[in-house]
Amino acid sequence: RSLACFSLLALSLHTVASLLHTKILVYKIGGWPPPMGICMVLDGLTSFMLVTVNLISFLIALYSINYMERYTEKGKFYTLFMLMVAGMNGIIVTGDLFNLFVFLEIASISSYALVAFGTEAEELEASFKYAVMGSVASSFILLGIAILYSYTSTLNMADMAKVLSKDTSNVLKFVSVLFLMGFGLKAAMVPFHAWLPDAHPSAPASISAMLSGIFIKTLGVYALMRIFFNILGVFQQLPFILIILGLISMIIGGILAMAQEDIKRMFAYSSISQVGYIIFALGIGTPLAILGGLFHLFNHAVFKSLLFLNSGAIEYTTDTRDLKRLSGLNKLPITGFTGLLASMSISGIPPLGGFFSKLVIIIAALQAGYFGPAAVAILVSIVTLAYYLKFQSLAFFGKPREDLENIREVPFFMCLAMIILAIICVVSGILYLPLFRHFLQSAVDVLLNGKNYANLVLGALR
Repeated sequence: RSLACFSLLALSLHTVASLLHTKILVYKIGGWPPPMGICMVLDGLTSFMLVTVNLISFLIALYSINYMERYTEKGKFYTLFMLMVAGMNGIIVTGDLFNLFVFLEIASISSYALVAFGTEAEELEASFKYAVMGSVASSFILLGIAILYSYTSTLNMADMAKVLSKDTSNVLKFVSVLFLMGFGLKAAMVPFHAWLPDAHPSAPASISAMLSGIFIKTLGVYALMRIFFNILGVFQQLPFILIILGLISMIIGGILAMAQEDIKRMFAYSSISQVGYIIFALGIGTPLAILGGLFHLFNHAVFKSLLFLNSGAIEYTTDTRDLKRLSGLNKLPITGFTGLLASMSISGIPPLGGFFSKLVIIIAALQAGYFGPAAVAILVSIVTLAYYLKFQSLAFFGKPREDLENIREVPFFMCLAMIILAIICVVSGILYLPLFRHFLQSAVDVLLNGKNYANLVLGALR
């Protein structure tokens, strides 16, 4: 499994090199040209998301080698895990809207089963709630796709974008609302977030890391970006809606995280807050804001995955996630130090990656004249620092409890995955340097080109 995920990562990195010479690559499945046939599209945004998803998937697969020893039916776990990875990769590379829905369902159904993998009452309840709300989101998305198909007579994204390029009808606004609700629920934006605080803590730690690190960003944020920027177009009210939803998600996620005593629930609410930063940046819509949003998407995938792996390491050694029952875990030096780096990065402490991505978003907001929202983003970052200091203080500092005196560091592969993610937290700021800027900038350019995506794809086919 780890080798398969590593192969995906290597191929994803190869796509970055491939796009140095061309803006877009299109593959016709079965030789059938679109719009009649299905195609796969590789552009800057695709490449960026593939690297992000497969990097995190590989490190989580590595972590799971030791972590899943505590579970039975490891074969079923890895089957579902690889199905989830396949679904996310499919969503990213497909150039067909219905195929996007099919891959979305493959990833979603796998995640429903993985949330319930512990088969305890809590896990089953969380999985059922997640499945119901996920099905509602899928229904909104499918209805939106059906309406677009009946209106444009095509399911190919580029062909659909071309048909809709001069359309301003109310049909588009109605479909936009459906997609905003469907993908907003998948992204766990407030007020569509109710499933996340139950689902993420209930899953095994490696799946919690997948869900918060890359799953909500692929099924939610990426799909929103692709559909609104490249197919439907950004209608007049959309930036305002995204800014409001982003700010509300930031604030409510941060406040609710502060009140949690369960480590994984705290991290789950934190994910809602951090996704708010990405949505807020997309709402601002300037080149710098989109750059900051995508930069924060990558950074959040890294440090939030690391934090959930830290929580899994703590639970692995202590059998609890309750901060009230934890103290003096400094006997876990690797877990403690990597957790500290992730906590400081997500809180925006320099010179870690999270500082740079938040700084870019706040500067973009100020340049665009959003002074109030920029102040809110800064305040929420201070709140984030407060609850991560609470986590560090209660879990790792103080006198060890008597029942925790004999604990030892987690096994090798769990430590290795956490160390690599911690190193990325430290060095991810270099993505903003000229040498690595192409990785981010090529993704930004795809969104800034808007509906020109159609001309690029159809031009590549000729």
